[in-house]
Amino acid sequence: MKQYICIDIGGTAIKYGVVQSGEIPEIIQTDSCKTPENGTKILRKVFDIIEGLKRNCGQTEAVCISSAGIVNSEEGCILEANDDLIPGYTGTKIADRVKEKFGTPCFVENDVNCAAMAEYYAGAAKGYHSMLMLTIGTGIGGAFIAGGKLLKGHTYSACEVGYMNMEEGTFEEIAATSALVARTAKRLHKTADEISGKWIFEQAQDGNEVCIEEIDRMCDILAKGISNICYVLNPEIVLLGGGISAQTDWLKPRIEMGMEKYLIPVIRKKTKLDFAKFKNQAGMIGAYYAAGFIG
Repeated sequence: MKQYICIDIGGTAIKYGVVQSGEIPEIIQTDSCKTPENGTKILRKVFDIIEGLKRNCGQTEAVCISSAGIVNSEEGCILEANDDLIPGYTGTKIADRVKEKFGTPCFVENDVNCAAMAEYYAGAAKGYHSMLMLTIGTGIGGAFIAGGKLLKGHTYSACEVGYMNMEEGTFEEIAATSALVARTAKRLHKTADEISGKWIFEQAQDGNEVCIEEIDRMCDILAKGISNICYVLNPEIVLLGGGISAQTDWLKPRIEMGMEKYLIPVIRKKTKLDFAKFKNQAGMIGAYYAAGFIG
C-alpha cells in the first residue's frame, strides 16, 4: 500500500497527514498547526511538516498540497492569495521548492477544488456525473466537476463564485457566514467579535426571532446564487461544505425552498442539494485525488 504526504493550507490552520492509497484513502498520523503569518514562513512550515512525516512514516511517493488562493496546478504555484489573510503568499512556487529540497514529486491544487475531488470520488457526490461544490465560511468558494474532469478555466480561476456580483454586493459579501454574523450583530446591537455563526444557530433554536430571520435571509441569498450557477453549469448535485455544513437540519429545507423559487421546474426537479461528507479531512483527501492517485 503506497503512502502520500498530504497537506491542507488554510487561512487559519494547516492540516496534514499521510494518506494510504485505496478505494477509500485512509489518513494516518494526522495533525494540525496554526498557519504562519506570511508566505515565507508557510513554506518553512511545509518543509518542517514534510521532514517530520518522512521521518516517522518512511517511504512516501509524493507530496500533495491543498491550498487557499488561486493555484496554477500545472506549475504548483500560488497565482493569487488574499494579502490581508496570508501576506506575501502570492507567487509562492511551492512545488518547485519542495522538489528542490526533497527530490520528491509535489502537486498543488486549490483547496475548494480539492474538497470537490474528495466528495466526487469518495464522498457525498460519488456516483454522480456532475457536481457543483460550494464551501461557505468567511468567504464562498466553488468548484465544478463533470465526467471526472475538474473545470479549472483559462487562468485557473473557474468557479470563483464568491466574486459573483449580486444586487447588494458580491455573493460572498452577502451570503457567507461572515455576512450572517455582521448583519445579526448589527440588529442585536453587538459587535461581530461577540457572536459567531454557531451562536446564531443556537439562538435561533431557542426562538430568537432576529437570528431566525437572518438565517432565512442568508438561505434565500444562497438559494439565488446557487440557482444562478445551476443555470450556467446544470449539475446533477450541489454540495455545500465548510463550517456551514454542521447546520444541515436548519439549512437544507430553507435553501431548497429558495431553489424552488429561483429555478425553473425542469432544472429544479433534476438538481439534488446535499451537504459534504468530509469535514476537516476534505482538503487532504482531495489533494491526494487531485494529484491523480485515484484508487
